[in-house]
Amino acid sequence: FRHTALMEAGLYLHIPFCKSKCAYCDFASFAGQEGNMAAYAEKVQQEIRQKAEKYPGTTLSTLFIGGGTPSLFPAEKMDKVLTCIHQHFRFHPDAECTCECNPGMVTKAFLQMLRRQGINRLSFGAQCAQPHLLNMLGRIHTWEDVCSSVSLARECGFDNINLDLMLGLPGQTEQDVLETLEKALALSPTHLSCYGLIVEEGTVLARQVEKGLWHLPDEETERREYALCRHLLLEKGFMQYEISNFALPDFHCRHNLDCWRRKEYIGIGSAACGLMGNVRWQNPPSLQDYLNDVPASEEIISKEDAMFETMMLGLRTMEGVSEERFEKMHGISLQKVYGEKLQKPLQEKLVQWQNGYVRLTETGLSLQNRVLVELM
Repeated sequence: FRHTALMEAGLYLHIPFCKSKCAYCDFASFAGQEGNMAAYAEKVQQEIRQKAEKYPGTTLSTLFIGGGTPSLFPAEKMDKVLTCIHQHFRFHPDAECTCECNPGMVTKAFLQMLRRQGINRLSFGAQCAQPHLLNMLGRIHTWEDVCSSVSLARECGFDNINLDLMLGLPGQTEQDVLETLEKALALSPTHLSCYGLIVEEGTVLARQVEKGLWHLPDEETERREYALCRHLLLEKGFMQYEISNFALPDFHCRHNLDCWRRKEYIGIGSAACGLMGNVRWQNPPSLQDYLNDVPASEEIISKEDAMFETMMLGLRTMEGVSEERFEKMHGISLQKVYGEKLQKPLQEKLVQWQNGYVRLTETGLSLQNRVLVELM
């Protein structure tokens, strides 16, 4: 890959530390590792310098700090890491800079430091309003913590706030979903991410489901909850711009949207992935391996795989896949590559092709995998 000077990219920074591991989580996150935070901050700064040297002249259009629980990281250490990023990368004047936070685990000092460092968007993992469901998920916050954390964020000057919510939980009713949505909307967020639960192999929740301790809702119940969510949020002025994401006008998450458009981004930290040109890499998921300088795994993406990824990711968005952007990115028309394979989904009214975009229909939103099988 040859770097183009003054190229724009995103940057993802992974903070893998957690107070406790949630029952559904299969991310690279670690509880009880606070003793490694100082070494991690130093290692991350070293990687920032290395990546800046490898991709000189890069201007960051977005920054996303995820985890783990970034708000668990001490303010003075996060301050040094963010200072290092600013010292080695340019930022677009209108850059979107997001930090994930756990409700009940943010301090005024931490939020004030984020504001000084140019962070202008927060994302809170609220998940649901019902104590028994939060407990089932292994979450250690309450809805009162969500309210107080959002209030503190506003006091510190943040007005672009996302809440993550979950659907399809064991024992969750449509009334629970409605109550959670109403309580979330009462906090005046600019963005809501409403994710369907995926029970990942090897998690605590997966073992509990296997033992029969929890029973997952059937597909029809999940669809009703999703439809309820879409209907209410659209009624309240939120625009759906991706399968799971809703935003007030001009408040979509640009970092995630860039990922769905398959734009380039630099990954920093344990388990972080990056995509530059036709090279994708992932840093070692193990915290100790990352601290011990185990190199990242790298993959050269074939032209065929890159085109399929463009379709797979783009079809998650409401705008769909742009013919013009596809041809500019891959040097071949979308019609030539996928025209024939799209005939069946078009006939089944799972996708529509109009005004230069291929996008999922309302029916296709819940049957995306069927479309992808055809494209493969």
